[in-house]
Amino acid sequence: MTSSTIISKVWNYCNILRDDGVSYGDYLEQLTYLLFLKMAFEYSKPPYNRETIIDKKYDWEKLRSKTGAELEVFYVTVLTELGKKKGMLGEIFFKSQNKIQDPAKLYKLIQLIDEENWLTMETDVKGDIYEGLLEKNAEDTKSGAGQYFTPRALIKAMVECIKPEPMKTIADPACGTGGFFLSSYNYLSKLNLDRTQKEFLKFKTFKGWEIVPSAARLCLMNLYLHSISDLDSEPLIEREDSLLSKPSNNYDYVLTNPPFGKKSSITITNEEGTQKRESLTYERQDFWVTTSNKQLNFVQHIVSMLKAGGKAAVVVPDNVLFEGGSGETVRKNLLQTTDLHTILRLPTGIFYAQGVKANVIFFDNKPASKTTWTKEVWIYDFRTNQHFTLKTSTLKFEHLEEFIKCYNPKNRFKRTESEKFKKYSYDEIISRDKTNLDITWLRDESLADTDNLPDPDVLATDIIENVESALEMFKEMNNNLNNKE
Repeated sequence: MTSSTIISKVWNYCNILRDDGVSYGDYLEQLTYLLFLKMAFEYSKPPYNRETIIDKKYDWEKLRSKTGAELEVFYVTVLTELGKKKGMLGEIFFKSQNKIQDPAKLYKLIQLIDEENWLTMETDVKGDIYEGLLEKNAEDTKSGAGQYFTPRALIKAMVECIKPEPMKTIADPACGTGGFFLSSYNYLSKLNLDRTQKEFLKFKTFKGWEIVPSAARLCLMNLYLHSISDLDSEPLIEREDSLLSKPSNNYDYVLTNPPFGKKSSITITNEEGTQKRESLTYERQDFWVTTSNKQLNFVQHIVSMLKAGGKAAVVVPDNVLFEGGSGETVRKNLLQTTDLHTILRLPTGIFYAQGVKANVIFFDNKPASKTTWTKEVWIYDFRTNQHFTLKTSTLKFEHLEEFIKCYNPKNRFKRTESEKFKKYSYDEIISRDKTNLDITWLRDESLADTDNLPDPDVLATDIIENVESALEMFKEMNNNLNNKE
């Protein structure tokens, strides 16, 4: 069976379960548990004959032999016991619960999983199946799962620009379901790697943080299905808020799409012993500025994670480029202490989280210096006159190939300006009001042509986005004034 056939087969069963109140996300979690149990069982049989860390009294063979009320009770026991294990196994089953209350439907789902021999499938097939399920889950806007799913075409383009090298580390402080890791793994695995490099790629290349347990669980399973890490290995994902822990290691690359929400319940301060109005504060002396703006904190955090010479590609909303106060301080420091060399302005309609105007900033970390590292910033406008939707006009990798060509990953110091790709010197940028990096120069043809205006829902979304952005700016200004009192 092809991967798309299996996706349809497994996913269509969710429609039956939804009548019982089982959401897409809950269904996908149950699939994760059962897939893991089934593959562990397959590993214990010839030709693998591997020792698994799942006790035989809780393994797949026992589970599939149960029916009715006995199955429901036994399944709950299995989830509870496996959640106590160490390593990847315990992380996947951490606080796991049975969300399928009808034993007959649970039994049917077990049969669906049991019909396939998952280990005999190619890694790409297994990965495609799970990635397909994750994307379907992200499409369910009511669940909010889209915030953990970055468009794979965008991720691939970012990886192609960064060009990660073997035997180097890649981190994502908000890894969601693991898209950046998988794309980097695919890129690196196509290189001519020796045995040592392959071992490093599987066990030591990636490090992620994800604060939401369900997303961390799905990420670990996704990595495992792509042959990253192993059953009894230490999990590559930390289930915690990465902002609240100064990284103990520095990384060669950071590729990430931090959560879009601006306001955080925690203010991170770089002022020792300072009393703040917010109920929760966390001290980070390595940060440039005190703020409760989550996005600005992530930018500062990513700089602190990188080795000197390390490279970052980060999705950020527009406010990071133009917001005053803390935003201006972060931008000035970023320009001075790193080489912020490229900004990709993204179109709307490509994210599952609606109403997002975002960009990708590319920068290289540098050692301390008295002179400014950023000499010029190249901006590629992929937003003006571009219109995408999640269903009828989706973003594809080929849409970003022109940007990759302009970026010139082989030698970004040999670039050529074009209609969409312009460079601005450090002096030009620093002289702009609030060091504003939200720079446009192209004319939006659709707005100039009254006979070809965007659909009313697109215009309405733009108005809402602009109003919300303005409100957030006023709130930030008000918070800054209160904190100064």
